[in-house]
Amino acid sequence: MMTTLPTARIAPGANASLPSWPTASFADAAVEVVVTTLDLGRESVRALTALLSDAERQRAGRFAFDRDRRRFTVARARLRQLLAAQLGVEPESVELAYGTHGKPALARHSTDSHLRFNVSHSEDVAVYAFAGGREVGIDVEVVRTITDADDIAARSFSRHENEAYLALDPRDKPLGFFNCWTRKEAFIKALGDGLSHPLDRFDVSLTPGEPARIVRVESTPGEQCGWALHTFSPGPGLVGAVVVQHFS
Repeated sequence: MMTTLPTARIAPGANASLPSWPTASFADAAVEVVVTTLDLGRESVRALTALLSDAERQRAGRFAFDRDRRRFTVARARLRQLLAAQLGVEPESVELAYGTHGKPALARHSTDSHLRFNVSHSEDVAVYAFAGGREVGIDVEVVRTITDADDIAARSFSRHENEAYLALDPRDKPLGFFNCWTRKEAFIKALGDGLSHPLDRFDVSLTPGEPARIVRVESTPGEQCGWALHTFSPGPGLVGAVVVQHFS
């Protein structure tokens, strides 16, 4: 099971203008990634609350801190807006369902239940991945120094990943750590198994500057595993990864 990581603050205004990554960026995988900020004013958050379902509003109300309640509200409302644009419906009418391990999906009777999507956020940044008829997973993290990163890597990375991580130059280890973390997280989210998936059953690349790829899934080489891995940087000090089902 992956350990919960400590959070880090993003400097105010650092992500005031975040890019949108079009389908063409990952054309071979037919996946679209959208990046947005969750740092909105109270009036905007109040307006977005109206787009949520009753269950989502109740969930938002259970957060102890206003910051977390705001981030959840904006992230979920933005998801509804993006799905509505894909489906040609109103955001309030989007119906969501959840898998055994909590992976969100469109309800089966939706206009286009073949649309697959996934969501991740770190601090005030949210990323969304959309794919037609292909399972997809996404993750984003703020790259920072964690005092017990070596211990977390020993517990959460595979043996080969941990060896590659420990071999990095100290200045490359924070990025190498989060390269591995986001890529593994995106993969298990694509699978829909959540944190219950054994993390030593697959390897991903992590060395900064080298191509992002799935190296191995159990005894199957990565290039034959049926999944494509891409990395992206949604803003300063951030690293993201998206994994999408690959059809030959």
